[in-house]
Amino acid sequence: MFPMNLLQELKQASAQYLTRRWFFRDCGVGLAGLAAGSLLSRDLHAKETSLANPLAPRRPHYAAKAKRVIYIFQAGAPSHLELFDHKPELTKHNGQLPPADLLKGYRAAFINPNSALLGPKFKFERHGQCGMELSEVLPHTAKIADDICLIRTMNTEAVNHAPAQIMMNSGSQQFGRPSFGSWTLYGLGSESEDLPGFVVLTSAKGTSGGASNYGCGFMPTMYAGTPFRGAGDPVLYLSNPAGVDNETQRASLDTLNRLNAEAVKSDLDQDLAARMHSYEMAYRLQTSAPELMDLSSESKETLDSYGIKSPKDSTFSRNCLLARRLIERGVRFVQLFHEAWDQHGNLTAGVKQNAIDTDQASAALVMDLKQRGLLKDTLVIWGGEFGRTPMVQGGSDGRDHHNRCFSMWLAGGGVKPGYTHGKTDDLGFNVAENPVHVHDLHATLQHLLGFDHTRLTYRSQGRDFRLTDVHGRIVNEILA
Repeated sequence: MFPMNLLQELKQASAQYLTRRWFFRDCGVGLAGLAAGSLLSRDLHAKETSLANPLAPRRPHYAAKAKRVIYIFQAGAPSHLELFDHKPELTKHNGQLPPADLLKGYRAAFINPNSALLGPKFKFERHGQCGMELSEVLPHTAKIADDICLIRTMNTEAVNHAPAQIMMNSGSQQFGRPSFGSWTLYGLGSESEDLPGFVVLTSAKGTSGGASNYGCGFMPTMYAGTPFRGAGDPVLYLSNPAGVDNETQRASLDTLNRLNAEAVKSDLDQDLAARMHSYEMAYRLQTSAPELMDLSSESKETLDSYGIKSPKDSTFSRNCLLARRLIERGVRFVQLFHEAWDQHGNLTAGVKQNAIDTDQASAALVMDLKQRGLLKDTLVIWGGEFGRTPMVQGGSDGRDHHNRCFSMWLAGGGVKPGYTHGKTDDLGFNVAENPVHVHDLHATLQHLLGFDHTRLTYRSQGRDFRLTDVHGRIVNEILA
């Protein structure tokens, strides 16, 4: 529609000679009004779209190999020396002091750096056609050796749990930055209308880094991870209180939405839009979440493959199966937290028990995704915040924090399968070849999701932020 001031000008001009001077003096304003009207119309359409579903699926910068993520975060720092990085030389020098030149400038988290070397507690063997070396306590991971990419040269600046966990999940040791899951949801949106786009499942105990590991930082709250509980209502206060039926709740919610919509018409408030979307999501969750958590439709064969003895027990195994069910329902990012790997003492028994608790289900998840045709565009990540020292702590059976090198594995989503990346020195102390910093990992993961990590930004406090800050390079060697 033409602006009214332009229509009036045209009526007046029709009765007189249209001079060149009149056209540039007055009609220029009218044309600008037309352009402004077009822009306002486009902004209004964007407002209506964002209110309808602020988490609607969005296209990345380029064609993506991965469309969704399952991040198995083994908090507490699994020992790479007992699981993934075979060091015969460390066994050979067990009980001896480390070389003096190795410790120059080195500071440990808790122990005296001059503590004696501690040989690995378990045997290693080669597995799969790729010949990947893995510990004897990982017999199930050994079965998927040809499907995973093992990175042995991860490194980070952080050396204590909370900062290192937050660093691994948000790219910064400081609180208040959006997590990797939030960046993924912000960039891609969600394909699920009945479940949150980013779901968090926890086993063992809570993480040292707390909610910052899955928080949205300065982004709108719609991008934060939603924790699901293992017992009772999946989300707190999901069930209606006594005396409130579905019809009453729906009527109340409709009234609230109408009031909020009137407020949004005058000014697009992202927090208000997010809140409206959350209300509607919560309403739909009352049906979708209980159905998700009910494993009665899963076959006994599937339950057995994950090692699930009772479908109602809240365990790591159950969470792995729930992760598959979540992504099948369009959830973009699922993160599993299992903090049990902090073996300052009781290393042998602790690592063995943790492997029993997590190895079968982790491998079953990869095999299940592959069988269902989901692994090719689902990115699975397994790892913690750092590794453990080659030196002993706690007498004869413990290891301290170690950030100079540690191991993680990836599967699916465009990652090179059956491949081991990087090499550490003979004692598992420093990276020897092909280091991968946390920022490099993040840059590579975002690349697999179709993003240029330098362009996926969010403006806050007068500057553009990104997951990789001002760092990060894509590790092309691990790409399929």
